[in-house]
Amino acid sequence: MNLNHTYSATYATTHLSVDNLDASIALQQLKEGNDRYVFDHVEHPHEGAQRRIDVSFAQHPFAVVLGCGDSRVIPEMIFDQGVGDLFVLRIAGNITDDAVIASIEYAVQHLGTRLVVVLGHEKCGAVTAAIAHQVSDGKLNSLLSYIEPAIDRALSKSGNHLANVIKTHVWHMVDAIARSEPILSHEHKAGNLKILPAYYNLATGIVDFLDDQD
Repeated sequence: MNLNHTYSATYATTHLSVDNLDASIALQQLKEGNDRYVFDHVEHPHEGAQRRIDVSFAQHPFAVVLGCGDSRVIPEMIFDQGVGDLFVLRIAGNITDDAVIASIEYAVQHLGTRLVVVLGHEKCGAVTAAIAHQVSDGKLNSLLSYIEPAIDRALSKSGNHLANVIKTHVWHMVDAIARSEPILSHEHKAGNLKILPAYYNLATGIVDFLDDQD
C-alpha cells in the first residue's frame, strides 16, 4: 500500500474544501457544531492519526476565534471542531492588543481565513475586575484598559449590567479588528472578511451571535 499517495490525495481534497470556505458557510459550520455541543451530540471531527497527517502539509482553518483565557470557554469543544479547523486566540478578556491583531492578520493573509468571531462569555472575570476598578501592581491594569470603555457605554442598557458590559466590550473588539489598518480594515471593507460578535452561556453551552441590539 502506498501510504504517501493515499495521504497526498486526502490532503488535496481537504485543502480545496477548506481553502474555499467563505464566511457564511464557515459561520454555519460553527452554529451546527455548537448545536451538537449543546445537545450532547458531539462528533469530535477531524481527530486521529489521519487528520494529523493531513494537516502536517499545511493548515487552512475556516474561522478565527478570539476568546477568553477562561478554562471553561474552549472554542474547539464549544463548536465541536477538530485539529486544523479553527485558528484560536485565547487571552483574558478577549482583547485586541497588537499581538492579537498580528495573529489575526496572519490567519487572514497567509491561511485564507474569512471569518473572525470575537467570543465573550458569561461571568467574565476580566470584565468583572474592570467594573470593580481593581488595581494591580502587575500588568493587569493594561489589560483592563481595553475593557473600561465598555462600562459607561453599557450604562444605558437595561438588564444585567455585567452581561451588558461583556457584550458591549465584544462589540468594541469587533470594531477594533475591522478598523485595524492597513490589512484587516482593507479586507473587511472589500468584503473578504466577516467579523462577528458572540456570547457564550456557561451553563447551557449556547453561543449567541449578537446583533446591533445587544
